[in-house]
Amino acid sequence: MAMSSYPVARGLILGIETSCDETAVAVVKDGAIALSSIIRSQQVHAEFGGVVPELAGREHERRILHVVKQAISKAGLDMHRPNIEAIAVTIGPGLAGALMVGVAAAKGLSLAWGVPLVGVNHLEGHLFAVRLEQDPISYPAVMLLVSGGHTMLVLVQKPGRYRVVGQSLDDAAGEAFDKVARFLGLSYPGGPEIEREAEFGDPASVRFPRPLRDGSLDFSFSGLKTAVVTYAKRHPEAEVADLAASFQEAVVDVLTEKTLNAAKDFGVKCIALAGGVGANTRLRAVLTKKANDLDIAACIPSRLNCTDNGAMIAAAGAWRLENFGPSDRSIAAMPSLRLEESI
Repeated sequence: MAMSSYPVARGLILGIETSCDETAVAVVKDGAIALSSIIRSQQVHAEFGGVVPELAGREHERRILHVVKQAISKAGLDMHRPNIEAIAVTIGPGLAGALMVGVAAAKGLSLAWGVPLVGVNHLEGHLFAVRLEQDPISYPAVMLLVSGGHTMLVLVQKPGRYRVVGQSLDDAAGEAFDKVARFLGLSYPGGPEIEREAEFGDPASVRFPRPLRDGSLDFSFSGLKTAVVTYAKRHPEAEVADLAASFQEAVVDVLTEKTLNAAKDFGVKCIALAGGVGANTRLRAVLTKKANDLDIAACIPSRLNCTDNGAMIAAAGAWRLENFGPSDRSIAAMPSLRLEESI
């Protein structure tokens, strides 16, 4: 699948991502080739069943320089004179304290190395993750961006031209995975735990509801979460594996159906997946098969590129640097930044 040609910076870009609980740094060449990508997930939140913002900020502060050094070293560069063109850093959306650590580190390195800064929207970063693949995306495309904090359908005419055509009205899909996992006695993060448990269950054992099947492209997972909890309380004999498999199947059905409906509604022949929930094996398989059945190309990033990572921020930063130039060094964390504000 040929990718439309849009100019990107041709040097090396360092990408820093600290929007939530991953401390991630990467070096990317030509806006598409990851020379290194280091991701350090925080385990400290597991006992709380979710991310604790204050702890996340502290963990980022403790790790950030070490992860930068690892990324620089793996890319074969010198930490003191790394010969990079710019530093791209996530400025939002995300946890305020976590974002501030990444932005502060980027500013310090920018001054030390004498290179410009590029502020990147975390959501736009996810949209650029597909450009890191050997089989890149073609535009226009409908992108399903699905994570712990966001579930949305984005019509991407080309880089920089985005239209959110559907989004979650309550819980994001990843948030629903975490909450259901916690209720079922599984550990955090819930997505991988639900997926592992579902391997041993029957996805047809319980027919949980598929919310908003009314032609809408919006999502709602709060009611589905409640349905799982209610069923489990009424049927204490139910196997956790069956509940996990049935819940996962309901989520996958909804995400797949709405993504393909959006593609048909807008006459798009390419769909793409982004965000941490995009690492789910069942979602990847079903979305690919059903898209192919409709003669719609599916661009499914590697699992590494689905999760929060510095390479996607560097890829987006390379494009922004080439098309809009560097950001002002006064850039600050913007926890509530919307995708539309990147346009």
